Amino acid sequence: MTEVRRAELRDVAGMAAIVNGWIDDTEWMQRDLPSAEIENSLSKGLELREIWVAGDPVQGYLSLEVEIKHIWGFYCAHPGTGVGKTLLDQAKKGRDFLSLNTHVPNKRAQQFYLREGFRPVGELDEGKPSTLVSLDGREPTGIRELRMEWHS
Repeated sequence: MTEVRRAELRDVAGMAAIVNGWIDDTEWMQRDLPSAEIENSLSKGLELREIWVAGDPVQGYLSLEVEIKHIWGFYCAHPGTGVGKTLLDQAKKGRDFLSLNTHVPNKRAQQFYLREGFRPVGELDEGKPSTLVSLDGREPTGIRELRMEWHS
């Protein structure tokens, strides 16, 4: 089983590499931030969110805004290996509710979330991407998102 632990500064480059790899490998995803900005955003997130990583080197991470119980970032280097389930199980511990947004075209992620007990509650209007870095100069990607919720 993959070890899950709280993310540290040394994990940021690995987390950013996973996100950047996903963006580059996903045909329908537009890059709206340079690679370095993604790393910068993840660094800031260490102080603001509960971030869990799996593996060393990092094979996946989950970023949770504890106050509103919302998952803002959830990426795995190799989907289908159990890393995502392990991270999500960690986020569910001691909670009775979680929410997240997933891109409408990301059917594989939606299937995973459905298996894990999340249910769709509606599509979100197009808007600027959520981030921890400045929204100045960023345009909406045009990729709709689906909000999903889990209740224990």
